[in-house]
Amino acid sequence: MKACGELFWLALFIRAVDWTLGLGPNKNVEFTFLLPAGGTECFYQTTAKNDSIEVEYQVIGGSGLDVGFVLVSPGGHRLVSDFRSSEGLHMVNPAEDGDYRLCFDNSFSKVSAKMVFFGVTANRQSSGAYGGQRDVVLPESVVDYKLEDIRVRLDSVHQDLERSRQVLTGLRTREARDRHLLEDNLWRVSFWSCLNVLVLLIVAVTQIYTLRRLFDGARRMRA
Repeated sequence: MKACGELFWLALFIRAVDWTLGLGPNKNVEFTFLLPAGGTECFYQTTAKNDSIEVEYQVIGGSGLDVGFVLVSPGGHRLVSDFRSSEGLHMVNPAEDGDYRLCFDNSFSKVSAKMVFFGVTANRQSSGAYGGQRDVVLPESVVDYKLEDIRVRLDSVHQDLERSRQVLTGLRTREARDRHLLEDNLWRVSFWSCLNVLVLLIVAVTQIYTLRRLFDGARRMRA
């Protein structure tokens, strides 16, 4: 129960960091959730035909740091199947038109809940990203520039920025996972250290008491 509570507050902290440091609204999805012991959670991502999607997940809390992951296409075909993995990165290109199903499985663990972070990036066709710019009248000073080249470069910059944001988010989740492990290890070390000190005190008191009884017995025999 204590571990589940710690994982819940860890999820709230990561979600707050994402809201605070996010780079604004976009078509990508990033989510941190608590996967209960023995449970399965599924999410859906809508894509258009010939688009590409990239799915990344990490287990950042819970015993074993592992879950099962399945990616199912809109047609019902199982594209990815990971068993008891701590992290994964998968890409589907080109994608089908419809809803992709992402399922995380913790049925093999009947005791420990898992904290899972995942992100989905949907890369849409570049032909529609800046289609409205085809009707723009270029100034005379930039007549020599081709609008298609500008659009391609803007698409490239946009994808690089999105990828950088994903990397930063992944680093934040790893930092949160490492901090959780350190705090858990600190609690264990402190508990066993206190227990060892208590045992040493009990042994010392027992030895002193035994020695005093021996000396008292010797004095009585002399008397």
